[in-house]
Amino acid sequence: MNSFSLGRSRWRRKIHKMPFFFSISLLSLFIFLSFSYTEIPAFLISKNPTKLPFPQCSSSTGARNLFPAGEKFLWYSPHSGFSNQLAEFKNAILFAALLNRTLIVPPVLDHHAVALGSCPKFRVASPTEIRLSVWDHVIQLVQTRRLNMDRACFGSLCCAISGVRSFTGDVKQCGSLLSGVEGNVGQCLYAVEEDCRTTVWTYQQDNDGVLDSFQPDEQLRKKKKISFVRRRGDVYKAFGPGSKAEMATVLAFGSLFTAPYRGSELYIDIHEAPRDFRIHSLLQKTEFLPFVPEIMNMGKDFAVNKIKVPFLCTQLRLLDGQFKNHWKATFLSLKQTIQSLQAGDKGKANNPIHIFVMTDLPSTNWTGTYLGDLASDSDSYKLHYLQEGDEMVILTAEKIMAAEHGLRSGFLPRIHNGMTKKKRCNPVHLPDILLYIEEAVCSCASLGFVGTAGSTIAESIEVMRKNSICSGPGRSKS
Repeated sequence: MNSFSLGRSRWRRKIHKMPFFFSISLLSLFIFLSFSYTEIPAFLISKNPTKLPFPQCSSSTGARNLFPAGEKFLWYSPHSGFSNQLAEFKNAILFAALLNRTLIVPPVLDHHAVALGSCPKFRVASPTEIRLSVWDHVIQLVQTRRLNMDRACFGSLCCAISGVRSFTGDVKQCGSLLSGVEGNVGQCLYAVEEDCRTTVWTYQQDNDGVLDSFQPDEQLRKKKKISFVRRRGDVYKAFGPGSKAEMATVLAFGSLFTAPYRGSELYIDIHEAPRDFRIHSLLQKTEFLPFVPEIMNMGKDFAVNKIKVPFLCTQLRLLDGQFKNHWKATFLSLKQTIQSLQAGDKGKANNPIHIFVMTDLPSTNWTGTYLGDLASDSDSYKLHYLQEGDEMVILTAEKIMAAEHGLRSGFLPRIHNGMTKKKRCNPVHLPDILLYIEEAVCSCASLGFVGTAGSTIAESIEVMRKNSICSGPGRSKS
Protein backbone atom coordinates (compact mmCIF):
# COMPACT_ATOMS: atom_id res chain seq x y z
CA MET A 1 0.00 0.00 0.00
CA ASN A 2 1.27 3.42 -0.83
CA SER A 3 0.76 6.90 0.52
CA PHE A 4 1.75 10.10 -1.17
CA SER A 5 1.99 13.85 -0.81
CA LEU A 6 -0.71 16.04 -2.28
CA GLY A 7 0.96 19.43 -2.14
CA ARG A 8 1.85 22.19 0.26
CA SER A 9 -1.51 22.96 1.80
CA ARG A 10 -2.27 21.31 5.14
CA TRP A 11 -5.44 19.88 3.61
CA ARG A 12 -3.68 18.81 0.43
CA ARG A 13 -2.20 16.04 2.43
CA LYS A 14 -1.41 12.39 1.82
CA ILE A 15 -4.48 10.24 1.23
CA HIS A 16 -4.19 6.50 1.76
CA LYS A 17 -5.07 4.41 -1.28
CA MET A 18 -6.36 0.87 -1.49
CA PRO A 19 -5.70 -0.98 -4.77
CA PHE A 20 -8.15 -0.14 -7.56
CA PHE A 21 -9.74 -3.15 -9.23
CA PHE A 22 -11.46 -3.24 -12.59
CA SER A 23 -13.31 -6.34 -11.46
CA ILE A 24 -15.00 -4.87 -8.38
CA SER A 25 -16.41 -1.53 -7.40
CA LEU A 26 -15.86 -1.02 -3.70
CA LEU A 27 -13.47 1.81 -2.88
CA SER A 28 -11.01 3.10 -0.34
CA LEU A 29 -13.70 5.17 1.36
CA PHE A 30 -14.12 2.04 3.47
CA ILE A 31 -10.86 2.64 5.27
CA PHE A 32 -12.28 5.90 6.64
CA LEU A 33 -16.05 5.37 6.55
CA SER A 34 -18.23 2.84 8.28
CA PHE A 35 -20.76 1.95 5.58
CA SER A 36 -21.98 -1.16 3.82
CA TYR A 37 -23.01 -1.44 0.18
CA THR A 38 -23.53 -4.14 -2.43
CA GLU A 39 -20.44 -5.49 -4.20
CA ILE A 40 -20.37 -5.05 -7.98
CA PRO A 41 -19.53 -7.88 -10.41
CA ALA A 42 -16.63 -7.96 -12.86
CA PHE A 43 -16.69 -5.19 -15.42
CA LEU A 44 -15.08 -3.73 -18.49
CA ILE A 45 -11.92 -5.78 -19.16
CA SER A 46 -12.28 -8.07 -22.16
CA LYS A 47 -10.19 -11.25 -21.97
CA ASN A 48 -10.44 -11.83 -25.72
CA PRO A 49 -10.25 -8.47 -27.52
CA THR A 50 -11.63 -8.40 -31.06
CA LYS A 51 -11.43 -5.91 -33.87
CA LEU A 52 -14.72 -4.32 -32.84
CA PRO A 53 -14.44 -0.61 -31.85
CA PHE A 54 -15.52 -1.57 -28.33
CA PRO A 55 -15.21 -5.34 -27.78
CA GLN A 56 -16.48 -4.84 -24.23
CA CYS A 57 -19.88 -4.20 -25.80
CA SER A 58 -19.82 -7.35 -27.91
CA SER A 59 -22.67 -9.82 -27.58
CA SER A 60 -20.16 -12.67 -27.40
CA THR A 61 -20.16 -15.15 -24.55
CA GLY A 62 -17.21 -13.41 -22.95
CA ALA A 63 -19.03 -10.10 -22.90
CA ARG A 64 -22.12 -11.71 -21.40
CA ASN A 65 -19.91 -12.96 -18.56
CA LEU A 66 -18.75 -9.40 -17.92
CA PHE A 67 -22.30 -8.01 -18.09
CA PRO A 68 -24.64 -10.34 -16.18
CA ALA A 69 -27.92 -10.77 -18.03
CA GLY A 70 -30.39 -8.06 -17.13
CA GLU A 71 -28.08 -6.22 -14.73
CA LYS A 72 -27.50 -2.53 -15.35
CA PHE A 73 -24.86 -0.23 -13.96
CA LEU A 74 -24.28 3.42 -13.07
CA TRP A 75 -20.95 5.15 -12.67
CA TYR A 76 -19.86 8.74 -12.06
CA SER A 77 -16.75 10.95 -11.99
CA PRO A 78 -15.49 12.14 -8.58
CA HIS A 79 -13.37 15.28 -8.33
CA SER A 80 -11.89 17.90 -5.99
CA GLY A 81 -11.21 16.99 -2.34
CA PHE A 82 -12.30 14.07 -0.17
CA SER A 83 -15.39 15.82 1.22
CA ASN A 84 -16.59 16.71 -2.28
CA GLN A 85 -16.02 13.13 -3.42
CA LEU A 86 -17.95 11.84 -0.41
CA ALA A 87 -20.88 14.13 -1.30
CA GLU A 88 -20.83 12.74 -4.85
CA PHE A 89 -20.75 9.20 -3.46
CA LYS A 90 -23.96 9.86 -1.55
CA ASN A 91 -25.64 11.31 -4.63
CA ALA A 92 -24.47 8.32 -6.67
CA ILE A 93 -26.08 5.94 -4.17
CA LEU A 94 -29.31 7.94 -4.49
CA PHE A 95 -29.28 7.91 -8.30
CA ALA A 96 -28.47 4.19 -8.44
CA ALA A 97 -31.41 3.46 -6.14
CA LEU A 98 -33.77 5.71 -8.10
CA LEU A 99 -32.84 4.09 -11.41
CA ASN A 100 -32.49 0.53 -10.07
CA ARG A 101 -28.88 0.21 -11.22
CA THR A 102 -25.80 -1.35 -9.64
CA LEU A 103 -23.40 1.36 -8.56
CA ILE A 104 -19.79 1.31 -9.77
CA VAL A 105 -17.70 3.26 -7.24
CA PRO A 106 -14.36 4.79 -8.32
CA PRO A 107 -11.42 4.97 -5.89
CA VAL A 108 -10.79 8.12 -3.88
CA LEU A 109 -8.69 10.42 -6.08
CA ASP A 110 -5.89 12.83 -5.19
CA HIS A 111 -7.02 16.14 -3.76
CA HIS A 112 -7.94 18.30 -6.77
CA ALA A 113 -6.32 15.90 -9.24
CA VAL A 114 -9.56 16.32 -11.17
CA ALA A 115 -11.29 19.69 -11.04
CA LEU A 116 -14.84 20.52 -12.05
CA GLY A 117 -14.60 24.30 -12.34
CA SER A 118 -17.21 26.85 -11.24
CA CYS A 119 -20.90 26.10 -11.61
CA PRO A 120 -21.97 29.60 -10.45
CA LYS A 121 -19.77 31.10 -13.18
CA PHE A 122 -20.99 28.55 -15.76
CA ARG A 123 -17.38 27.55 -16.35
CA VAL A 124 -16.99 23.80 -15.85
CA ALA A 125 -15.44 20.81 -17.55
CA SER A 126 -17.97 18.92 -19.67
CA PRO A 127 -19.16 15.51 -18.44
CA THR A 128 -17.08 13.81 -21.14
CA GLU A 129 -13.95 15.76 -20.15
CA ILE A 130 -14.31 15.00 -16.47
CA ARG A 131 -15.05 11.30 -17.06
CA LEU A 132 -11.91 11.03 -19.18
CA SER A 133 -9.85 12.94 -16.60
CA VAL A 134 -10.93 10.57 -13.84
CA TRP A 135 -10.06 7.52 -15.92
CA ASP A 136 -6.68 8.94 -16.90
CA HIS A 137 -5.82 9.77 -13.30
CA VAL A 138 -6.68 6.31 -12.03
CA ILE A 139 -4.52 4.72 -14.74
CA GLN A 140 -1.72 7.13 -13.85
CA LEU A 141 -1.91 5.96 -10.22
CA VAL A 142 -1.64 2.36 -11.40
CA GLN A 143 1.25 3.03 -13.80
CA THR A 144 3.26 4.95 -11.22
CA ARG A 145 2.69 2.19 -8.65
CA ARG A 146 0.91 4.55 -6.28
CA LEU A 147 -1.93 2.07 -6.48
CA ASN A 148 -0.07 -1.15 -5.82
CA MET A 149 -1.41 -3.74 -8.29
CA ASP A 150 1.15 -6.45 -7.45
CA ARG A 151 -1.23 -7.91 -4.88
CA ALA A 152 -4.41 -6.97 -6.73
CA CYS A 153 -5.66 -10.45 -7.54
CA PHE A 154 -9.39 -10.88 -7.20
CA GLY A 155 -11.89 -13.20 -8.85
CA SER A 156 -11.55 -14.75 -12.30
CA LEU A 157 -9.80 -11.77 -13.86
CA CYS A 158 -6.90 -11.80 -11.37
CA CYS A 159 -6.27 -8.21 -12.42
CA ALA A 160 -4.06 -8.49 -15.47
CA ILE A 161 -4.01 -4.72 -15.20
CA SER A 162 -1.02 -5.18 -12.87
CA GLY A 163 0.93 -5.33 -16.12
CA VAL A 164 -0.84 -2.23 -17.36
CA ARG A 165 2.01 -1.14 -19.60
CA SER A 166 1.42 -4.11 -21.88
CA PHE A 167 -2.32 -3.51 -21.92
CA THR A 168 -2.20 0.17 -22.85
CA GLY A 169 -4.48 -0.24 -25.84
CA ASP A 170 -7.19 -2.06 -23.89
CA VAL A 171 -7.01 0.46 -21.03
CA LYS A 172 -7.34 3.45 -23.36
CA GLN A 173 -10.18 1.73 -25.17
CA CYS A 174 -12.05 1.18 -21.91
CA GLY A 175 -11.46 4.82 -20.94
CA SER A 176 -12.76 5.99 -24.30
CA LEU A 177 -15.85 3.84 -23.91
CA LEU A 178 -16.68 4.87 -20.34
CA SER A 179 -15.96 8.54 -20.96
CA GLY A 180 -18.35 8.74 -23.88
CA VAL A 181 -15.71 10.16 -26.22
CA GLU A 182 -17.45 8.42 -29.10
CA GLY A 183 -20.89 9.25 -27.73
CA ASN A 184 -23.45 6.61 -26.82
CA VAL A 185 -22.61 3.05 -27.84
CA GLY A 186 -25.74 1.08 -28.77
CA GLN A 187 -27.32 -0.53 -25.75
CA CYS A 188 -23.93 -0.71 -24.04
CA LEU A 189 -23.32 2.84 -22.78
CA TYR A 190 -25.37 5.99 -22.35
CA ALA A 191 -23.19 9.01 -21.57
CA VAL A 192 -25.06 11.76 -19.71
CA GLU A 193 -24.16 15.17 -21.14
CA GLU A 194 -26.37 17.38 -18.94
CA ASP A 195 -24.40 19.24 -16.27
CA CYS A 196 -24.85 22.08 -13.76
CA ARG A 197 -24.89 24.71 -16.52
CA THR A 198 -28.12 23.39 -17.99
CA THR A 199 -29.84 21.12 -15.50
CA VAL A 200 -31.00 20.72 -11.92
CA TRP A 201 -32.10 17.12 -11.32
CA THR A 202 -35.21 16.63 -9.20
CA TYR A 203 -37.52 13.76 -8.24
CA GLN A 204 -41.29 13.78 -7.67
CA GLN A 205 -41.48 17.58 -7.78
CA ASP A 206 -43.76 17.78 -10.85
CA ASN A 207 -41.58 20.48 -12.42
CA ASP A 208 -39.95 18.65 -15.32
CA GLY A 209 -38.78 21.21 -17.88
CA VAL A 210 -39.48 24.26 -15.70
CA LEU A 211 -36.88 27.06 -15.66
CA ASP A 212 -34.70 27.03 -12.55
CA SER A 213 -34.63 30.15 -10.36
CA PHE A 214 -30.86 30.57 -10.86
CA GLN A 215 -29.80 31.66 -14.34
CA PRO A 216 -26.66 33.43 -15.65
CA ASP A 217 -27.13 37.17 -15.28
CA GLU A 218 -27.06 39.49 -18.27
CA GLN A 219 -23.55 40.76 -17.53
CA LEU A 220 -22.19 37.22 -17.41
CA ARG A 221 -24.03 36.30 -20.61
CA LYS A 222 -22.38 39.14 -22.49
CA LYS A 223 -18.93 38.80 -20.93
CA LYS A 224 -18.64 35.01 -21.37
CA LYS A 225 -20.98 34.76 -24.37
CA ILE A 226 -23.09 32.27 -22.42
CA SER A 227 -26.18 30.81 -24.02
CA PHE A 228 -27.04 28.33 -21.27
CA VAL A 229 -30.54 28.06 -19.81
CA ARG A 230 -30.98 26.05 -16.61
CA ARG A 231 -34.04 23.84 -16.39
CA ARG A 232 -35.27 21.47 -13.71
CA GLY A 233 -35.56 17.88 -14.88
CA ASP A 234 -36.93 14.74 -13.24
CA VAL A 235 -34.05 12.23 -13.15
CA TYR A 236 -36.44 9.25 -13.14
CA LYS A 237 -38.27 10.48 -16.24
CA ALA A 238 -34.98 11.26 -18.02
CA PHE A 239 -33.19 7.96 -17.35
CA GLY A 240 -35.80 5.56 -15.96
CA PRO A 241 -38.28 3.18 -17.64
CA GLY A 242 -39.30 4.21 -21.12
CA SER A 243 -36.25 6.43 -21.73
CA LYS A 244 -33.47 5.84 -24.25
CA ALA A 245 -30.96 5.69 -21.39
CA GLU A 246 -32.89 2.93 -19.65
CA MET A 247 -31.89 0.44 -22.37
CA ALA A 248 -28.14 0.96 -21.84
CA THR A 249 -26.16 -1.45 -19.70
CA VAL A 250 -23.99 1.38 -18.36
CA LEU A 251 -25.30 4.85 -17.51
CA ALA A 252 -22.28 7.18 -17.14
CA PHE A 253 -22.60 10.53 -15.36
CA GLY A 254 -19.99 13.26 -15.08
CA SER A 255 -19.90 15.19 -11.80
CA LEU A 256 -22.59 14.43 -9.23
CA PHE A 257 -21.61 17.27 -6.91
CA THR A 258 -24.15 19.84 -5.83
CA ALA A 259 -24.47 22.64 -3.28
CA PRO A 260 -27.05 25.30 -2.41
CA TYR A 261 -26.59 28.55 -4.31
CA ARG A 262 -28.82 31.63 -4.53
CA GLY A 263 -31.98 29.88 -3.50
CA SER A 264 -31.40 26.88 -5.75
CA GLU A 265 -29.12 23.86 -6.04
CA LEU A 266 -26.19 23.77 -8.42
CA TYR A 267 -27.07 20.37 -9.87
CA ILE A 268 -29.20 18.01 -7.73
CA ASP A 269 -32.25 19.09 -5.75
CA ILE A 270 -33.47 15.88 -4.12
CA HIS A 271 -33.71 16.26 -0.35
CA GLU A 272 -36.84 14.26 0.31
CA ALA A 273 -39.20 11.88 -1.45
CA PRO A 274 -42.48 11.82 0.51
CA ARG A 275 -44.20 9.68 -2.12
CA ASP A 276 -41.42 7.09 -2.20
CA PHE A 277 -40.67 5.74 1.26
CA ARG A 278 -37.74 3.66 0.00
CA ILE A 279 -35.91 6.71 -1.33
CA HIS A 280 -36.94 8.85 1.65
CA SER A 281 -35.40 6.24 3.96
CA LEU A 282 -32.22 6.07 1.85
CA LEU A 283 -31.78 9.85 2.04
CA GLN A 284 -31.99 9.68 5.82
CA LYS A 285 -29.53 6.78 6.07
CA THR A 286 -26.89 8.37 3.82
CA GLU A 287 -27.05 11.87 5.29
CA PHE A 288 -24.41 10.89 7.81
CA LEU A 289 -21.77 8.24 7.07
CA PRO A 290 -19.53 8.05 10.15
CA PHE A 291 -15.84 7.37 10.03
CA VAL A 292 -14.68 3.92 11.12
CA PRO A 293 -14.71 3.35 14.92
CA GLU A 294 -10.94 3.72 15.25
CA ILE A 295 -11.13 7.33 14.06
CA MET A 296 -14.25 8.25 16.03
CA ASN A 297 -12.89 6.72 19.23
CA MET A 298 -9.62 8.59 18.86
CA GLY A 299 -11.45 11.91 18.47
CA LYS A 300 -13.52 11.27 21.58
CA ASP A 301 -10.47 10.12 23.54
CA PHE A 302 -8.53 13.27 22.68
CA ALA A 303 -11.45 15.45 23.75
CA VAL A 304 -12.05 13.59 27.00
CA ASN A 305 -8.53 12.69 28.13
CA LYS A 306 -6.33 15.38 26.57
CA ILE A 307 -8.43 18.55 26.51
CA LYS A 308 -10.51 17.32 29.49
CA VAL A 309 -12.73 20.43 29.73
CA PRO A 310 -15.47 21.98 27.56
CA PHE A 311 -13.90 23.59 24.51
CA LEU A 312 -14.55 25.50 21.31
CA CYS A 313 -13.46 24.08 17.95
CA THR A 314 -12.47 26.17 14.98
CA GLN A 315 -11.72 24.99 11.44
CA LEU A 316 -9.80 27.70 9.58
CA ARG A 317 -9.16 27.04 5.90
CA LEU A 318 -6.83 29.80 4.76
CA LEU A 319 -4.48 28.60 2.01
CA ASP A 320 -6.56 26.59 -0.44
CA GLY A 321 -8.43 27.93 -3.47
CA GLN A 322 -10.94 30.71 -2.83
CA PHE A 323 -10.33 30.60 0.93
CA LYS A 324 -6.94 32.32 0.71
CA ASN A 325 -8.77 35.53 -0.23
CA HIS A 326 -11.10 35.59 2.79
CA TRP A 327 -8.85 35.64 5.84
CA LYS A 328 -10.56 38.69 7.37
CA ALA A 329 -14.04 37.17 7.24
CA THR A 330 -12.78 33.79 8.47
CA PHE A 331 -11.02 35.26 11.50
CA LEU A 332 -13.88 37.69 12.20
CA SER A 333 -16.36 34.86 12.71
CA LEU A 334 -14.04 33.19 15.22
CA LYS A 335 -13.36 36.44 17.02
CA GLN A 336 -17.07 37.20 17.40
CA THR A 337 -17.76 33.72 18.78
CA ILE A 338 -14.96 34.01 21.35
CA GLN A 339 -16.18 37.44 22.44
CA SER A 340 -19.66 36.02 22.88
CA LEU A 341 -18.28 33.20 25.04
CA GLN A 342 -16.29 35.64 27.16
CA ALA A 343 -19.42 37.70 27.78
CA GLY A 344 -21.53 34.68 28.71
CA ASP A 345 -21.61 32.26 31.62
CA LYS A 346 -19.83 29.47 29.73
CA GLY A 347 -16.81 31.65 29.06
CA LYS A 348 -16.55 32.82 32.66
CA ALA A 349 -16.74 29.24 33.90
CA ASN A 350 -13.98 28.14 31.51
CA ASN A 351 -11.31 30.80 31.84
CA PRO A 352 -8.98 30.41 30.02
CA ILE A 353 -11.17 29.41 27.06
CA HIS A 354 -9.95 26.15 25.56
CA ILE A 355 -9.90 26.08 21.74
CA PHE A 356 -9.13 23.15 19.46
CA VAL A 357 -7.62 24.50 16.24
CA MET A 358 -7.59 22.73 12.87
CA THR A 359 -6.06 24.81 10.11
CA ASP A 360 -3.92 24.54 6.99
CA LEU A 361 -1.85 27.53 8.16
CA PRO A 362 1.41 26.23 9.74
CA SER A 363 1.94 27.43 13.32
CA THR A 364 5.20 29.05 12.21
CA ASN A 365 3.09 31.48 10.14
CA TRP A 366 0.61 32.43 12.86
CA THR A 367 2.57 35.56 13.82
CA GLY A 368 0.63 38.68 12.84
CA THR A 369 -2.68 36.82 12.54
CA TYR A 370 -5.58 36.42 14.97
CA LEU A 371 -4.32 32.89 15.68
CA GLY A 372 -1.02 34.38 16.74
CA ASP A 373 -2.83 36.75 19.09
CA LEU A 374 -4.70 33.85 20.69
CA ALA A 375 -1.56 31.75 21.05
CA SER A 376 0.35 34.59 22.74
CA ASP A 377 -2.36 35.22 25.37
CA SER A 378 -2.01 32.09 27.48
CA ASP A 379 -3.91 33.63 30.38
CA SER A 380 -7.12 33.98 28.36
CA TYR A 381 -6.84 31.11 25.87
CA LYS A 382 -5.51 27.57 25.79
CA LEU A 383 -5.01 26.24 22.26
CA HIS A 384 -5.01 22.54 21.41
CA TYR A 385 -4.12 20.91 18.11
CA LEU A 386 -2.88 17.67 16.58
CA GLN A 387 0.02 16.98 14.21
CA GLU A 388 0.77 14.11 11.83
CA GLY A 389 3.63 12.77 13.91
CA ASP A 390 1.74 12.71 17.23
CA GLU A 391 1.78 9.32 18.92
CA MET A 392 -2.03 9.19 19.17
CA VAL A 393 -2.40 9.77 15.43
CA ILE A 394 0.16 7.09 14.53
CA LEU A 395 -1.42 4.62 16.94
CA THR A 396 -4.86 5.17 15.37
CA ALA A 397 -3.46 4.63 11.87
CA GLU A 398 -1.92 1.37 13.04
CA LYS A 399 -5.25 0.27 14.52
CA ILE A 400 -6.99 0.99 11.21
CA MET A 401 -4.46 -1.13 9.36
CA ALA A 402 -4.82 -3.92 11.91
CA ALA A 403 -8.62 -3.83 11.61
CA GLU A 404 -8.26 -4.66 7.89
CA HIS A 405 -11.27 -2.65 6.72
CA GLY A 406 -9.89 -2.82 3.19
CA LEU A 407 -9.59 -6.59 3.36
CA ARG A 408 -13.21 -6.99 4.41
CA SER A 409 -14.23 -4.73 1.52
CA GLY A 410 -12.52 -7.04 -0.96
CA PHE A 411 -9.63 -4.74 -1.79
CA LEU A 412 -6.65 -6.60 -0.46
CA PRO A 413 -6.87 -10.41 -0.69
CA ARG A 414 -5.21 -12.40 2.07
CA ILE A 415 -3.81 -15.00 -0.32
CA HIS A 416 -1.68 -14.34 -3.37
CA ASN A 417 0.13 -17.03 -5.39
CA GLY A 418 -0.19 -19.46 -2.52
CA MET A 419 1.58 -17.21 -0.04
CA THR A 420 0.03 -15.99 3.18
CA LYS A 421 -0.42 -12.31 3.79
CA LYS A 422 2.33 -12.35 6.40
CA LYS A 423 4.88 -13.78 3.98
CA ARG A 424 4.07 -11.56 1.03
CA CYS A 425 3.56 -8.19 2.71
CA ASN A 426 5.95 -5.43 1.80
CA PRO A 427 6.62 -2.65 4.31
CA VAL A 428 3.54 -0.42 4.33
CA HIS A 429 3.03 3.28 4.85
CA LEU A 430 0.33 4.20 7.33
CA PRO A 431 -2.76 5.99 6.02
CA ASP A 432 -2.92 9.73 6.61
CA ILE A 433 -5.94 10.19 8.86
CA LEU A 434 -5.15 13.38 10.78
CA LEU A 435 -7.85 15.46 9.09
CA TYR A 436 -10.53 12.90 9.93
CA ILE A 437 -9.45 12.64 13.59
CA GLU A 438 -9.62 16.42 13.78
CA GLU A 439 -13.19 16.33 12.48
CA ALA A 440 -14.06 13.78 15.15
CA VAL A 441 -12.53 15.99 17.86
CA CYS A 442 -14.56 18.96 16.64
CA SER A 443 -17.75 16.94 16.90
CA CYS A 444 -17.11 16.85 20.68
CA ALA A 445 -16.73 20.62 21.19
CA SER A 446 -19.46 21.59 23.66
CA LEU A 447 -18.69 25.32 23.53
CA GLY A 448 -19.46 25.42 19.82
CA PHE A 449 -17.89 25.17 16.40
CA VAL A 450 -16.68 27.88 14.01
CA GLY A 451 -16.02 26.65 10.48
CA THR A 452 -14.87 28.31 7.28
CA ALA A 453 -17.82 29.44 5.19
CA GLY A 454 -18.15 27.37 2.02
CA SER A 455 -15.78 24.62 3.15
CA THR A 456 -17.07 21.07 2.71
CA ILE A 457 -14.91 20.08 5.69
CA ALA A 458 -16.89 22.49 7.88
CA GLU A 459 -20.12 21.04 6.49
CA SER A 460 -18.96 17.53 7.36
CA ILE A 461 -18.25 18.57 10.95
CA GLU A 462 -21.66 20.23 11.23
CA VAL A 463 -23.33 16.98 10.14
CA MET A 464 -21.33 15.03 12.71
CA ARG A 465 -22.36 17.47 15.45
CA LYS A 466 -25.98 17.35 14.32
CA ASN A 467 -25.95 13.57 14.75
CA SER A 468 -24.47 13.84 18.28
CA ILE A 469 -21.89 11.13 17.74
CA CYS A 470 -19.74 12.27 20.68
CA SER A 471 -20.41 11.56 24.35
CA GLY A 472 -18.56 12.28 27.54
CA PRO A 473 -17.31 15.52 29.18
CA GLY A 474 -16.03 16.89 25.88
CA ARG A 475 -19.49 17.11 24.32
CA SER A 476 -22.72 18.28 25.88
CA LYS A 477 -26.20 17.55 24.54
CA SER A 478 -27.01 21.23 24.18
